[in-house]
Amino acid sequence: MLIIGGGVNGTGIARDAAGRGLSVTLVEQDDLASHTSSASTKLIHGGLRYLEHYEFGLVRKALIEREVLLRNAPHIMWPLRFVLPHHSGLRPLWLIKMGVFLYDNLARREILPGSQTVQLGKHPAGVPLREEFTRALVYSDGWVDDARLTVLSAVDAAERGATILTRTKCIEARAHNGGWLAKIQSGADGEVQVIEAKSLVNAGGPWAEKIITGITGQKSSKSLRLVRGSHLVVRKLFDHDHAYIFQNPDNRIVFAIPYENDFTLIGTTDVEEHGDPGQATISEDEIRYLLSVMVQYFKRPVARSDVVWSYSGVRPLIDDASGDPSKVTRDYELEWLTAPAPLLNVWGGKITTYRKLSEEAADQLGALFPQARGAWTSNAPLPGGDLPYTTGKKSAPEADFSAFVAQLGQKYPNSAPQVLHRLARAYGTRAEKILSAPMGAEIAPTLFEGELDYLRRYEWAQTAQDVLVRRSKLWIHFTPEQRDAVARAIGR
Repeated sequence: MLIIGGGVNGTGIARDAAGRGLSVTLVEQDDLASHTSSASTKLIHGGLRYLEHYEFGLVRKALIEREVLLRNAPHIMWPLRFVLPHHSGLRPLWLIKMGVFLYDNLARREILPGSQTVQLGKHPAGVPLREEFTRALVYSDGWVDDARLTVLSAVDAAERGATILTRTKCIEARAHNGGWLAKIQSGADGEVQVIEAKSLVNAGGPWAEKIITGITGQKSSKSLRLVRGSHLVVRKLFDHDHAYIFQNPDNRIVFAIPYENDFTLIGTTDVEEHGDPGQATISEDEIRYLLSVMVQYFKRPVARSDVVWSYSGVRPLIDDASGDPSKVTRDYELEWLTAPAPLLNVWGGKITTYRKLSEEAADQLGALFPQARGAWTSNAPLPGGDLPYTTGKKSAPEADFSAFVAQLGQKYPNSAPQVLHRLARAYGTRAEKILSAPMGAEIAPTLFEGELDYLRRYEWAQTAQDVLVRRSKLWIHFTPEQRDAVARAIGR
């Protein structure tokens, strides 16, 4: 099968299908996770606010997946506690308690603790907040490195036999003898190849509609609503390890999340995107909006000058004619067409349900391939996620991660603790592939030549941005001179 799109859904489908024994080629016009799949709020969550829109099925499905993912990728995901301060002028406390109770009980929890009501005057999360906020609900969700989730899915797919072609565009696909003849073009040299495929998977995200009309020449049965979600990164606003979920008078919510030790991530917005999804950028109105929410809650004013970085991603939502972008469903739909040739269109979706979406897609595609094996990913760790379960407890992936880092420290005593911790977070058990090989020169703090070699060889990294923004988050820690040093090194 030929998959168009190297975001989290495309790589997830490639991984699942390759693991069932199918022949898979995936093409991505840019780098893996270049757009939406590296520009999320980076949460593995059910979506507490979706309960207000009665999307109980979506929330339950996402809550079930939340635990599956936390078990299978404990290096790039971890539990996170969220503080929801009660705002006396907005939703009543009884309603919030009811929502959090449902959130706790819609799906079985083995890893994450339940919710609790706290007095903010006696809780560390109350210290940076304005004095009028006295009570809060605290509940659990999870954090994910979204771009690494996408890349590791591609790594697993490739190791199971899939061909992953980045910076390669599908320029045409036409039905032929019950299947497809597709022309793909390399961005490196412009070379055009023809691929014959039994089925085509359109996992183009914001470009899914254009793939149908522009590449296959068919008519699209659905319309996408492109909604931009923008985020700010500011200097650290608080010292504890909890995140905040803040209510706003417009009925939206905004998160403030610990980010990369030294920063706070603020997001997100919901704004219609009418331009090129690949060029989405935050507007001044969105910056003002996000900062205004912070001013409502934090004692210390958060100013425009505190912003050190921003990013935007475009969500490809199924257009349901809703007037409010925040109310458009985040659920997905798989459209299976058999004429003029087998085509699976992926519509919508959110990062938390990517594995389930991929499994359902592979189930449908499996009807074309009698030799295909059954579903397998629910208990399969992503590359590097097979941490030694030293605690012996199914509910303790974070303890296993800490134990693994300690083991690395004993095995590689000459490596700095911050290097070992960062490599363990990014690569899990595969950090040893880097540590056991010659590390070479240190190009920038904690980044050595050996890691660059690994990323080029096994993770399709070609540019400094591939390395510093998507394969890691080092960009935000480095000076311009250090970023330039990485660009020169990877250019070599």
